[in-house]
Amino acid sequence: MNPETYAQLEEIAARYPEARSGLLPMLHLVQAEEGRVTADGIEACAKILGLTPAEVSGVATFYTMYKRKPVGDYHVGVCTNTLCAIMGGDLIFERLKDHLGIGNDETTDDGRITLEHVECNAACDYAPVMMVNWEFMDNQTPESAVQVVDDLRAGHEVRSTRGPRICTWREAERVLAGYPDDLADEGPAAGPASLVGLDLAHDRGWTAPDGAYARGAVGTPAGGAGGHPEAEHAASARRIEDSPADVKSEEDPADKGEGAQ
Repeated sequence: MNPETYAQLEEIAARYPEARSGLLPMLHLVQAEEGRVTADGIEACAKILGLTPAEVSGVATFYTMYKRKPVGDYHVGVCTNTLCAIMGGDLIFERLKDHLGIGNDETTDDGRITLEHVECNAACDYAPVMMVNWEFMDNQTPESAVQVVDDLRAGHEVRSTRGPRICTWREAERVLAGYPDDLADEGPAAGPASLVGLDLAHDRGWTAPDGAYARGAVGTPAGGAGGHPEAEHAASARRIEDSPADVKSEEDPADKGEGAQ
């Protein structure tokens, strides 16, 4: 491992009150520089954090985002969890395997695409979903998925559905290590399905509770809870939670001799 990378690993560890908390971003930096989690990377992390190589390896083999063999320029993850599978994820995955001539967790001969079926991407409202270097590609079809990988292999610019243009896997890993690429504000960030609740609130004139509630203050601010049943309910719940546990309500049936029959 080169001295510059080692120094950056030390820099990441120094960000945290407990240095070992930096292990996850440190492993992402190892992948950014080495293309995978290497034995040298494990040794370096262990030395800096005062851990054993076995402890570091245990973390690296627990989380599926850490790879022990080389990854291509673009990691394509197809969600095959229940909803995406029903909506076409299984078909997309099979089509890409046939089109690319590789199986699960394998890389094309040109080193451009690594294909993997992944668990839920937390984007069920856009199923079926595919991710490229952890950026969303929503509402995919077998045909659109093939077009994405073909464009990536050809060197064409590809943009995620709700984010920035797709960078390489190593560049994405560097971002996960805590080194921004200044692309965070590219793209729409949120799609229509994610904004349904907000649009509904606007249409019905709903607003957030008074700032006092947002700060977790006790009691009802001047003007009450704004006339919103939800806010009034939250205020009541908060007052109950903040009351001494051994104080009974005035309406406690036990006070009136109305206990369970």
